[in-house]
Amino acid sequence: MFSIFKSKPVLKDLIPNNYVDIHSHLLFGIDDGAKTKEDTVFIIQSMKSLGFEQAITTPHTTPLVWDNTKEGILSKYQEVKAVLPQEAEALKLRVASEYLMDESFLKRIASEELLTLKDKCVLVEMSYINPPIQLQDILFQLKSRGYDIVLAHPERYNFYHSNTDMYAKLKKMGCQFQMNLLSVTDYYGGHVLEAANFLLKNNMIDFVGSDIHHSKHIKAFESKVQVKDIGNFEKAIENNQFFRI
Repeated sequence: MFSIFKSKPVLKDLIPNNYVDIHSHLLFGIDDGAKTKEDTVFIIQSMKSLGFEQAITTPHTTPLVWDNTKEGILSKYQEVKAVLPQEAEALKLRVASEYLMDESFLKRIASEELLTLKDKCVLVEMSYINPPIQLQDILFQLKSRGYDIVLAHPERYNFYHSNTDMYAKLKKMGCQFQMNLLSVTDYYGGHVLEAANFLLKNNMIDFVGSDIHHSKHIKAFESKVQVKDIGNFEKAIENNQFFRI
């Protein structure tokens, strides 16, 4: 009976000391994440203090916005390791990319090997305005080339909040779901929290990621967890051990 009144946990208290993060934007000067070397140092030190043991950082590849190339991302990664060797080693820092699924992505799939989280696991996202017209074709092309699809933050796509049947369809099309850690708080708002509740309740979340860009995200780890199914949330955190090296 007393569990009804039990205080909700703070998000940072649910992060285990062996946590492996698979989504962040901590390479400075490459996208909307860290801007300076000092920003990168702050983020890495903060991640370590929260219990992060390893991290795969994932700069955006978003044509016309952050038009990064595979070569450019790898070059920036090597630069960060060179100028911040202790910090990079502290997180066993690796690099992949968060690819926007659009028409140009189909050409990219056909012309180059993608930067992956591990083996053939590729992190992809959609526009927050609407899903890509070519969504089914993109997912099919990824699967046909042997990629394992990890869809970033499905709970944040507002166009699915009133069409939750699409989540099951995305699963059938081969998507694994990566939820943002902050989505279990009220950081992104009530609609995202409601979607996170739905996905956790239906055991649809495979992995989690911090999606850390800046100090405001770090501060938000002090917020209380608002989702109901903390058990499935903790299970998804544990699933990230798949990406351990």
